[in-house]
Amino acid sequence: HTAGNYDEAMDAARAHAPRLAVVDLRMPGKSGLELVRDLRSLNDEIRVLVLSGFGSIATAVDAVKLGAVNFLPKPADADDILAAFERSDVELPEEVTPDVAEVPSLARAEWEHIHRILADCEGNISEAARRLGIHRRSLQRKLRKRAPE
Repeated sequence: HTAGNYDEAMDAARAHAPRLAVVDLRMPGKSGLELVRDLRSLNDEIRVLVLSGFGSIATAVDAVKLGAVNFLPKPADADDILAAFERSDVELPEEVTPDVAEVPSLARAEWEHIHRILADCEGNISEAARRLGIHRRSLQRKLRKRAPE
């Protein structure tokens, strides 16, 4: 089931009692963090994954404190989402278990995220550094390194 805002999501959760939920941090009306909190209050068995295009480490920590099992930067595809649920030790129903041969290392995930943001910024290092919340020189150092395995 899909929902376009907080109220639709809560209505769907009450009607269908889902085991898994994927929540966008930014949504019309209330924030995704409020939705995480309220979904967990409604059903403490639900496993919530938070997606954000502008997430910081502090926001990720807040989401986990409120009960999210993981936090992913956007864009994320279905394989990314399923792998994130798997990394959080959530038991997935057989029909949604991905054929994930290997979950990337943290270093690899960071490298991919940096390059995705850089591509979104059309190669503008200063803009990418601003979006990543790091100094331009730090980003340049990271870009000089080879891709981790």
